[in-house]
Amino acid sequence: MAEPEFTASGVRIERSLRSLTRAGQVVISDGRLVLLTSYGTEIDSAPLQSVEAHKPLFAARDRALATLNGHRYSLTLDTPELFFKALETARPPRS
Repeated sequence: MAEPEFTASGVRIERSLRSLTRAGQVVISDGRLVLLTSYGTEIDSAPLQSVEAHKPLFAARDRALATLNGHRYSLTLDTPELFFKALETARPPRS
């Protein structure tokens, strides 16, 4: 695996009001977004072209919503702005 473009650790990852991990990782590398548990087990991954991410309107400032493979995840990051910026810069241009 090549050097990741973005890595965030200590991320709380939730799906449908269920906490999957309180200290997970979000990794953007090789054109993919990967969500990992605190033990390094993959929760979900998808190519960046198919990932949708946005900031929720009525939520804490440290939240981001990401949709991978039809599943919506709530991510609690220290700096979600860096996540969005890394996602946009790593994503290939749309034609």
